[in-house]
Amino acid sequence: METLLIWYPKCGTCRNAKKWLDEHGIEVLTRHIVEENPTKEELKHFWELSSFPLKKFFNTSGILYRELGLKDKLKEMSEEEMLSLLSTNGMLVKRPILVQDKKVLVGFKEAEWKQFFNIAE
Repeated sequence: METLLIWYPKCGTCRNAKKWLDEHGIEVLTRHIVEENPTKEELKHFWELSSFPLKKFFNTSGILYRELGLKDKLKEMSEEEMLSLLSTNGMLVKRPILVQDKKVLVGFKEAEWKQFFNIAE
């Protein structure tokens, strides 16, 4: 079962996630989120596999998010509009995204990742 890590190598959280994966011997395919931004279709698929609200897929701490004033605009946007916007620029997308078969995680929280990979405490 292949695992895909969509990440931004300059992001500290992404580097911590990759280091954690390496420390646990978990092999992943990596994909640079800016060089190969997820498509609208991929984002929709990831969102449907996750149990998260679509807003969780936005990088709310990013400069672009703030510049575009998305905190207020997202409340008025349809899911279709949000997916279209996310697919325009990898810097808008929360990262890392971990994709495995029928499971998706967004962001890096060690406890969630341990559960995802069934790693005992």
